[in-house]
Amino acid sequence: MTTYFVTGATGFLGKRLVARLLRRPETVAVHVLVRETSRGKLPSHEKLVPVTGDLTEPSLGIDPARVGPLDHVVHLGAIYDLTADEAANRAANVDGTRNVLEFAAAAKAGLFHHVSSIAVAGQYAGRFTEADFDLGQGFASPYHATKFEAEKLVRRHGKTPFRVYRPSAVAGDSRTGEMDKIDGPYYFLPAISRLAALPRRLPLAAPDLGATNLVPVDYVVEAMEHLMHVDAPSGSTYHLASPRPQPLHEVYNAFARAAGGPKISAVLPARPSGALKRAGTRLAKSAAAGFDRVPGGRSARAAVLAELGIPLEVLPHLSMEVDFDTSATTAALEGSGITLPPLKEYAGPLYRYWLAHLDPDRGRRRPGPEPLDGRKVLITGASSGIGRASALAVAAKGGEVILVARRADELEEVREQIVAAGGKASAYPCDLTDGGAVDALVKDVLAAHGAVDMLVNNAGRSIRRSLSLSTERFHDFERTMAINYFGPVRLTLGLLPSMTARGFGHVVNVTTQGLQTDTPRFSAYLASKAALEEFGLTAGRETLSDGVTFTSVRMPLVRTDMIAPTGSYRGMPSSSPERAAALVVKALEKRPEILNLPEGTAAELVTLVAPKTARFFAHLVYRAMPESAPESRGLPRKAPLASVAGAVTRLVWRRRP
Repeated sequence: MTTYFVTGATGFLGKRLVARLLRRPETVAVHVLVRETSRGKLPSHEKLVPVTGDLTEPSLGIDPARVGPLDHVVHLGAIYDLTADEAANRAANVDGTRNVLEFAAAAKAGLFHHVSSIAVAGQYAGRFTEADFDLGQGFASPYHATKFEAEKLVRRHGKTPFRVYRPSAVAGDSRTGEMDKIDGPYYFLPAISRLAALPRRLPLAAPDLGATNLVPVDYVVEAMEHLMHVDAPSGSTYHLASPRPQPLHEVYNAFARAAGGPKISAVLPARPSGALKRAGTRLAKSAAAGFDRVPGGRSARAAVLAELGIPLEVLPHLSMEVDFDTSATTAALEGSGITLPPLKEYAGPLYRYWLAHLDPDRGRRRPGPEPLDGRKVLITGASSGIGRASALAVAAKGGEVILVARRADELEEVREQIVAAGGKASAYPCDLTDGGAVDALVKDVLAAHGAVDMLVNNAGRSIRRSLSLSTERFHDFERTMAINYFGPVRLTLGLLPSMTARGFGHVVNVTTQGLQTDTPRFSAYLASKAALEEFGLTAGRETLSDGVTFTSVRMPLVRTDMIAPTGSYRGMPSSSPERAAALVVKALEKRPEILNLPEGTAAELVTLVAPKTARFFAHLVYRAMPESAPESRGLPRKAPLASVAGAVTRLVWRRRP
């Protein structure tokens, strides 16, 4: 009967190895070191025994009598982060290993299994066997140096028999592609994914960038489990690595094939060797250092890499000079059926898993064949008019509609209509002028739907009232700004962090063609819509690299309940809600910055070419059109022609010197 103690049991390797140890018929118990805050990450199993402690504490902060004696202590706990500083690496990798060794000795462990890394080879150039360790090599990072020091501690401890396992860069599962974080080659998959937009048959040429060494996690775990239980002398060391270096252009081609992108067909120039290669490396480093000395040079380089998701610290470790001998490991695995598959056979599952779960741009990809298919679209003012028509149109195109409006009954009718037609919709009654209600709406929607891909700020209020009737009605301006500007802005700000985190979001602000005509009697309404449009234009310039974009749809006059009180509009050309909804859909699919209609552009052009004439005729129209505000109904009114004639007379008179 066998007992185990495992550190790093919640990590990428650890949780898989623990699962395999639990399945062994001779296993009595698998004790796992865990912090109190991480106990929830452990699976429930009758043989799994959580032991609360910490790698940074002497003897892990554990009384060995609680768990000992032990047959196997497996030390997987470590930090693997090339961007971490020396103090963090030393605390986890060196001090942590020392503490585990003390614990293993006190618990009278039968065998200590140390998971090291091929990083111990450092900057060594040439063949590095399983029997090699200290060959005078240097180290280019705190991670490499501390992994070397940790293995040195294990070799010099002398109190517990031990074995050492040196995995190379561990990638995802070769069958499922599962990976838990962006690391190693995964840093470069965004660039490969973007190159997939190029023609697949386009031949690429690239310089020789050296070689790396990758292995899938399932091979490492299966090999470790087998090697832990074979007869072998203390100090046996195993390279869980590729038996030959993997040229970086081959690694690129394996993933490019999976991504459907062009492959590197020529490596130019031929890889230099010896003094020539070292001279080229020094020249490249000097060039990089010179570029960094240019004002803003390093920042520019960092910005480009950040856009691609590649940390600066990773670049020096892209390739290695060392060639790892795996013959002892291959011999020890003989007859087990455990073999290392070539990268070209499992790059596909790795890439597909990354694309679905780790790609920082995955939110930008449309879930279905059509632009709105599967998108989660929140539409305000969705109970009637443009909002209702837009919701129906988006649902018809496969979008999942999140309906928001004040009137719950009418909102539910729209939801039922969409569902009856086979679409997906949810209804959330909300008064957008209530800041607390908007904040609650954001929380509820994100909790229920996980994300909002697109937001349509459509809800609005229109007031047609001249300034002469508004001098004692400042509340009209406040109410209009509350629903037309402050409500949409608050909702946008609430959803923006989740959009930014996903790397995708689009906001459609429904504004008005009146911004191009400066239509009289709409000073409150047009000012609020101008504020909303300018908010979107400015915000869109800030969030562009975050993947969040904005569109302003300048709507023409639309036949809705909003214009019904204005009798003079009944004979004017106007658009239907369905045609207006088509503009909203176009804004969602095409995502332009501003969506204009030709007549609005023409009006804007006239104002630019002849501003005084445009203003003059707008004033005449103002004088000719009747008031629609309730306050004007009892006022005496001149006939339109008399009003216009009087206006022309006054304008001419006031232009005289």
